[in-house]
Amino acid sequence: MSTENYIVTTTIFKPSKALDLFSKIDGWKLIVVGDLKTPHDLYHKYKNIIYLTPSDQIKIDKNLSNLIGWNCVQRRNFGYIYAYKQGAKFVATVDDDNIPYDFWADSFKLDKKIKIKKYYTNRKVFDPISIFKFKQQIWHRGYPLQELEIKEVLKIRFKNEKFDVQANLWNKNPDIDAINRMNIKKPNFTFPVKQAYASNKISPFNSQNTILNRECIKNYFLFPFVGRMDDIWASYYVQSLGFKVFYDKPTVYQDRNAHSIYQDFILEDLGYKNNMNLINSLLKNPNKIKNFLPERSLKAFKRYQEIMK
Repeated sequence: MSTENYIVTTTIFKPSKALDLFSKIDGWKLIVVGDLKTPHDLYHKYKNIIYLTPSDQIKIDKNLSNLIGWNCVQRRNFGYIYAYKQGAKFVATVDDDNIPYDFWADSFKLDKKIKIKKYYTNRKVFDPISIFKFKQQIWHRGYPLQELEIKEVLKIRFKNEKFDVQANLWNKNPDIDAINRMNIKKPNFTFPVKQAYASNKISPFNSQNTILNRECIKNYFLFPFVGRMDDIWASYYVQSLGFKVFYDKPTVYQDRNAHSIYQDFILEDLGYKNNMNLINSLLKNPNKIKNFLPERSLKAFKRYQEIMK
């Protein structure tokens, strides 16, 4: 089996600047998971990309393919499966509109114990964006809105720890809720991270620029049919199992694909209503995730777990 590290993304577009750069990062192999609308022939021309066609994904597991459906970002799960079956020790999950900086690979820290700034918060949930003071208030997508009403008190300690997830941030156009984005004009943020940091509380991370170790990827699943909570609920779930996340400096900037803020708002509504209850339930028993998933999503998750055994 290969011991390479893999970068996994999905796309329906032609090869972008981001994918071209990711495909050239030393020590990492790029897997692009295509969809029905993806221009397959353009990707077959790349020698340094593993391109999974719809047929390839069906061969990996037809049952899971049928359960997830098409024309959705959750096809990325097939990239995770492929990388895991190839023996990957670490899997990065990225979006095709994130342009990596040339130090992307050099920022990798997940293979060792590191010194982090640890934030102890009085809230039940830590917002990894809350430590930055911008003129306009922003918070991470999927952060429970109820927590924003609580005045946060933070205490800091420095710790040496080993982690399972490295969630690197993203400059320019951050991953925030649609309800938050409605009040932001021409987002252009820079996150001045001087040291990796984490928290004593559960916190959201996305699938936009994140690296997971082998054990975590077995349990990390982008849930279909839960709107834009697919990766957010995945993050809460793996943390409830005991996997630990730290956040680090931006290693990409986002040249955001076209989005409808209104449509994003609709797709996030499930999270606005359920994120806090989900977290409370998961912290008592991770198996409670099944109470929040539509039947077809739960079946897909169970099939993914079977494949990853």
